Amino acid sequence: MVAKRFPVEAGHILMFARAVGDPNPVYADEDYARTTEAGGIIAPPTFAQASAQFDPDYFLRPKIGQPWFGSGRNPTGVTRTEGGGGGGGGLHAEQHFEYHRQLRPGDVLSATVSPGKTWEKEGKRSGKLVFSESVTEYRDQTGELVITARSVGVRTERPVDQK
Repeated sequence: MVAKRFPVEAGHILMFARAVGDPNPVYADEDYARTTEAGGIIAPPTFAQASAQFDPDYFLRPKIGQPWFGSGRNPTGVTRTEGGGGGGGGLHAEQHFEYHRQLRPGDVLSATVSPGKTWEKEGKRSGKLVFSESVTEYRDQTGELVITARSVGVRTERPVDQK
């Protein structure tokens, strides 16, 4: 889920803050935001995840004329077999964000993804659990590192035993 170019716009920040139910005026009110430590409008935590909507290949994004995977257990009858989701033995386990500075309207981010650590653990009902981390570095238009995001996924060796 990496967009080649992700423009950070004030309206997008406002809509994201509303969507996550965060009424902090530092995300929308320029006059108020100037009086804060931030010194102006900033983006909420986790805002970088919205970059997925700028990636035309993001697998959860609907595509005109194509069956959509959607959310939930096969809501549209389309099954995703590679890489987790849809009850296929994989899930998103953790997400961590390290901010090197705040995102502001006018920033234009680009991202690179690299593999992180992998480790295993024995599960009680699903066999071996394989954890894998991916690291996404978001850089601004000058190349400055702004956010480091770490995502951890886990896949099970077999479906969870139902008891």
